[in-house]
Amino acid sequence: MSFELREMNELIGALKKRANLDDVKKAVQINSAEMQNSMMRSAPVDTGYLKRSIELNMSDGGFTGKVTPTAHYAPYLIYGTRYMYARDFFRPNFYRQRDKFINDMKRLMR
Repeated sequence: MSFELREMNELIGALKKRANLDDVKKAVQINSAEMQNSMMRSAPVDTGYLKRSIELNMSDGGFTGKVTPTAHYAPYLIYGTRYMYARDFFRPNFYRQRDKFINDMKRLMR
């Protein structure tokens, strides 16, 4: 899953007028770190490998934050199989953090 903002030129223009781009980078970093922490808290734990495999990578000069579970069996837990029910630790946290990030961006636009 990913979250993409369209019309980036308009957004960047509006942010330059109303906010400091360092504030945007800080909001991206904070929201990415919060999502990583909430995913780690809600990940099912047997050996702890899945929990430790949730990584945060920042790119594009701080404008992009990517949180990914790298354990090879993570998709089976997220979506389930015909033998195992889903124990989704990814999507609920993603949607909750997406809403918070959008509110943070709206706050910066004021």
